[in-house]
Amino acid sequence: MYAKMSAMPTTRSKSYGSRRDMQPSSRASSLTAQAARCRRKFLHFFPKGYRDEKYVDWERGYKWIAHERWTEHLGRDAYRRMLDEQRFAEIAHRAVSIESRTNLLFSFEKMALRDAVKSAAGARAFANGLYDFLHGRGADESKFERWSEVVAALPRKQTRVLTWPLVTVWGFLALPDQHIFLKPNVTRLAAEAYGYDFEYQSRPNWCTYDSLRGFAERVRTDTRDLGPVDMIDLQSFIWVQGSDEYD
Repeated sequence: MYAKMSAMPTTRSKSYGSRRDMQPSSRASSLTAQAARCRRKFLHFFPKGYRDEKYVDWERGYKWIAHERWTEHLGRDAYRRMLDEQRFAEIAHRAVSIESRTNLLFSFEKMALRDAVKSAAGARAFANGLYDFLHGRGADESKFERWSEVVAALPRKQTRVLTWPLVTVWGFLALPDQHIFLKPNVTRLAAEAYGYDFEYQSRPNWCTYDSLRGFAERVRTDTRDLGPVDMIDLQSFIWVQGSDEYD
C-alpha cells in the first residue's frame, strides 16, 4: 500500500495532461454487474471522475508531477546524451530521486534499488537496460523481457530487486501513455472485483504484464465518458478498487 501524497504540491491551475471537460454520465446499464459496482465505488469517492479535484489531489497529481520531472531530467534526448557520455551513475541517481518523491515503491524496494545501482556495474546495467526498455528497438514483449532480465541480474544485498513494482514503475513514470504500474496484491483484488481474468504470475513476465494492459484497456472503454487521459488514470481506478485505503 502507498500513502496519499498530501505533502505533494497540488497546483490547481496546472494541466495534468489534456482532457475534455465532461460530466460523468451513466454507463452502468451497459456494464457487467461487477464493473458497474466498481464504477460506482470510484464515483463515490470522486463524483466528477478523472477530473475531480480530490482525485487530482489524492491520485493523479503527484504521479503526473513525477512524470514531468522525468521528462525534464531524463527525457529521451537527454538520456541518450548521458549514456553516450557514460554518466551511468547520474542516470541512476536521477531515476531514484524522481521515484523517491512518490510512494509507489515500498521502502524495502527503494532500499534494494539504491543498493543495486550503488556500484558502477549496477548503475551501468540499470541505465542501459532501462533506456532499451523505454526507447529501444523491437516489440514490446521482447523489450519487457529484456528489461526484466536486467533487473533480475542487478546486484543484490539483502532484499530482492526483481519485484513487479520495481520492473514497472519506470515505464509508468517515463511514458504513462504506454506503460502501467503493477502492485500485485491490489491489482489482483481489483481484477477479482471487476470480474477480469487477470493472468498473474509472481515473477515478472510478459504474459502477466500484457494481461494487466488488457485490464487497463477494459477500464478505459468502460469509463471513457469520464475522460481517462493515460495509464495514470487507469492505474488509479484499479488502485481504488483493490486498496484498503478505499474500503
